[in-house]
Amino acid sequence: MRTIAEINDKIQRGSVVVWTVEQLKARVAEAGIPQTAAEVDVIVAGTFEPMESSGAILNLGHTDPPIKIRQCWLDRVAAYSGFGAVDLYLGASQSAESIGMSEADGEEVRERGGGHVIEDLIAGKSVPLRATGQGTDCYPRATLDTVITKDTINQFYLFNPRNLYQNFIVGVNGGDRPLYTYLGPLQPRLGNAVYSNTGALSPLLNDPNLRLLGIGSRIFMGGGIGYITWEGTQHFPLQKRRPNETPIGPAATLALIGDAKQMNPKWVRGCYFKQYGPSLMLGVGIPFPVLDEEVVRRCAVTDAELVAPIIDFSIPRRVRPTFGLVSYAQLKSGKIKIENKIVRTAPLASIALSRQVALELKEWIEAGTFMLTEPVAPIPSDRAFIPQEVWGSRTNLE
Repeated sequence: MRTIAEINDKIQRGSVVVWTVEQLKARVAEAGIPQTAAEVDVIVAGTFEPMESSGAILNLGHTDPPIKIRQCWLDRVAAYSGFGAVDLYLGASQSAESIGMSEADGEEVRERGGGHVIEDLIAGKSVPLRATGQGTDCYPRATLDTVITKDTINQFYLFNPRNLYQNFIVGVNGGDRPLYTYLGPLQPRLGNAVYSNTGALSPLLNDPNLRLLGIGSRIFMGGGIGYITWEGTQHFPLQKRRPNETPIGPAATLALIGDAKQMNPKWVRGCYFKQYGPSLMLGVGIPFPVLDEEVVRRCAVTDAELVAPIIDFSIPRRVRPTFGLVSYAQLKSGKIKIENKIVRTAPLASIALSRQVALELKEWIEAGTFMLTEPVAPIPSDRAFIPQEVWGSRTNLE
């Protein structure tokens, strides 16, 4: 048995033993769980994947005369301005506007979005800003045209309502035309299959009941320090689970926060999904303190022991047909079989960069620059998933 305080003491003294989840799994295969648990203090897992439920809070500081911003665009991307006078929320999936541009230029602009602007600001680039104000006695300015950088504004932090899906789906297309989705293009007649989770590398699949994580847990976020702030949106811990307690589909999620001024554009990148829209790729690393053998037992889970559902996107309904479950070992082999057809597979998350995130967090802990924190409250484990009904529609009136 260990405590987080004891592990932090070893971090400060430079004697802590930190392994990535891959190193841990390999050691368990060699030496077994009890011996492995005696050798390691911290296990780290990382991911680098898109999540459109991401965004940034910015405070511009007051102009002279002051302005109460009611509409605002950063490099043609609209930011939400309906709270403080110069507070903004820039959503990662908000598309740039191409009004007044040629068709060719407009198409290029529309492939940019809030995620790209966030990346530019983190990289230290200048971003044009245009705003209109409400016009009040205390905020008389009507318009604002300026250029901002991360150093010329006050607060600039990522606040992401949903990151780190504990598991997700495999998307396929059983129809007759290409589909452009949040998983990327899906080719007709089961031409490809895209999975978004990294399986045994995925942080939350190595802590299936979120025993080690909670509100206040310190994490690696975008190359800087971040924290878990709450359950994520669409948090669904009641998802059906296997005997090893890992979920068979989308389950837990986390809301994250971190100072974007400290982040690295290597780990925060705007991206675009063809004919779907922009998003944000984010590197997140999670440390797991080895408090007892149970921590190692959970982190020893393999791709062969983890599954995801194969979902047919050609049916445009909330509940789509499924072709059953498939293991991550099969997905990572590059091909799966669906109805006697061999279908090629590809990951949406970067497995290579997910490994690099874990390695960087490992180095931080070994260098004594990253300490572990005790959660101040657990993540709820009883949230149901509530769908939205469209009352008044023909379907619900019949």
